[in-house]
Amino acid sequence: MTTALDEAQRLCFDTVQVFTKNQQQWAAKPLDPAMVSDWNARVATLGWGDRMVSHASYLINLATHQDELWRKSIDLMTDEIERCETLGIRYLVHHPGSFVGHTLDAGIARIADAYRELFNRTRGYQTVSCLEDTAGGGSTIGGPFEDLARLRSMIIDKTGEPPRIAYCLDSCHMHAFGHDLSTRQAAEEALDHFHATCGIENLRVFHLNDSKGVVGSRLDRHAHIGEGTIGAPNLAASGFAAIVNHPVVARIPKILETPKENRADGVPWDIINRARLVSLQSGEDPEALVGVWTASHPVTAAKVATPKSSMPKPIKPVGTAKSTKSEVEAKPATKPAIKAANKPSKRTKAAPARTSTTRGTDAAPSAGASSKSSRPAPRSSAKPAKSPRTSGARKIDSSRRATRRG
Repeated sequence: MTTALDEAQRLCFDTVQVFTKNQQQWAAKPLDPAMVSDWNARVATLGWGDRMVSHASYLINLATHQDELWRKSIDLMTDEIERCETLGIRYLVHHPGSFVGHTLDAGIARIADAYRELFNRTRGYQTVSCLEDTAGGGSTIGGPFEDLARLRSMIIDKTGEPPRIAYCLDSCHMHAFGHDLSTRQAAEEALDHFHATCGIENLRVFHLNDSKGVVGSRLDRHAHIGEGTIGAPNLAASGFAAIVNHPVVARIPKILETPKENRADGVPWDIINRARLVSLQSGEDPEALVGVWTASHPVTAAKVATPKSSMPKPIKPVGTAKSTKSEVEAKPATKPAIKAANKPSKRTKAAPARTSTTRGTDAAPSAGASSKSSRPAPRSSAKPAKSPRTSGARKIDSSRRATRRG
């Protein structure tokens, strides 16, 4: 997983979003203690401790009315939280779920009940669960801000732990649902609406993606910044200018879940997308920024000069390389690219001490390209080991809790 951190730095980011396990499988090998140690040491060196983000598996549906799927989703979400805690990843983003088969009210109540158990299992943990807004297709929960606000309120009522539940906004999802981001004024109104409904002080992560679908289309298809219906034809006058210059958004991690590929000239689109966003804050020419960044990063320049494949080598985490995530790419069926599976081994019994760092407040759009991989995860011929949680067995190491509280 540390390769993802290196790739993020190589592409000029200051954070990553990662999958901590294969997001298409229920079972996962435990994290390798040696990898955990390397990861924490590298994060400490980079100073990214308060900015790290993970995305939970798409298999999870805490809103389902099916008891077996609901129990499996709780077990898998528990594992996701524990992995983030072990790796010192502060924010865990997940989609609220789908209420197919029953009502919206029942689905929201089901999620709140699941969180009561989740927070009991992981009492004392610092990882913050971030409810992500959705494009609102079908019976998915999270298109209207009012649904997100009601859901968080019910979770707090059930758990009594407001600091552990927050929000993640996705610009593509907002626009596709119907919160117009095509102009700066419309985006400012959408952010004001979010603040009045949910409280923008509870926003912890922002996914910055352009949208292939028009406003209100409910089409969840991500595009490069300035190449979709939000940023084109005038990026400087678009909603992205309002987002990256908002005083609260400027201080939180911002993740690119755009396609992981190179432009025709060989420059990684991650660098181009970031340059375009930074230009909205600095007023500089984005192509000039691309030139400066590629010239100052020899590894990047070398890759640009090597026209092998239009896709960079996948890296495990989000920010850039190993597990580059693109929401569009990472989802099954409709999204071609899926994050390469991290290959952890033995489970660590006690989580290593978390790295404490001060979150950066520079205006640059937050660090990272998403880390869900751009190539499909390989299928294993071996039958995955049954997760101990699916049988109801659960063991929490008291030393880990003590470490986290410390």
